[in-house]
Amino acid sequence: MTSLPWIEPDELWFPPAEEALVDPDGLLAVGGDLSTDRLLLAYRNGIFPWYSDDQPILWWSPDPRCVLIPENIHVSRSLRRTLNQRRFRVTADQCFSRIIRLCASIRAEGTWITDEMIEAYSQLHRMGVAHSIEVWNQDGELAGGMYGVAIGRCFFGESMFSLETNASKVLMVHLAHQLQAWGYEIMDCQVESSHLLSMGAQTVSRAEFLSILKSCIDKKATQSEWTFTWQWPS
Repeated sequence: MTSLPWIEPDELWFPPAEEALVDPDGLLAVGGDLSTDRLLLAYRNGIFPWYSDDQPILWWSPDPRCVLIPENIHVSRSLRRTLNQRRFRVTADQCFSRIIRLCASIRAEGTWITDEMIEAYSQLHRMGVAHSIEVWNQDGELAGGMYGVAIGRCFFGESMFSLETNASKVLMVHLAHQLQAWGYEIMDCQVESSHLLSMGAQTVSRAEFLSILKSCIDKKATQSEWTFTWQWPS
């Protein structure tokens, strides 16, 4: 930790993402705060916060980076059958507070989504920058959800949960199709997982990720608002 740059709360800056450590992969800086200005600066530069209650704020930019190009979403035959059954309905920005708190609470291994993080991203939501995606079952009960940050034509997925089988996969398919329709060029998944890779995500080098980010972060997407209800076409 002693060799990492320390950011004072009144200093709005980050070192270049390329200066992140190799071990642990992507750790870039310590300190600062979770003000909206700092979070927006972080995302625009391929950086995100990730830390636990007993740590200072840690800032990361891993290499490689896991990303999903919306049009590359993979729909398996079994998932297609689930989608065609229309067992789930997908919405956006219907209950952001509930989604982020469920993302924080249902992980048995603990969470990095501290109360401070919840308040910071709730403020971004009030600004129209952070968004929730909800999956509802046929009884109108919440079956899964995700929250993330949208800037330009980039969507940065932060956390996702599933309360029913296939709910998170249905969410990913619907979100990818909606992002594609709105002109989004990339969905940042941060760190790879077998689930994300099975859905069509891929890993790219940090340099490639930053290049993609630079090309589309200032482009305007076509949606007028994030509130929507989307159903899989039969």
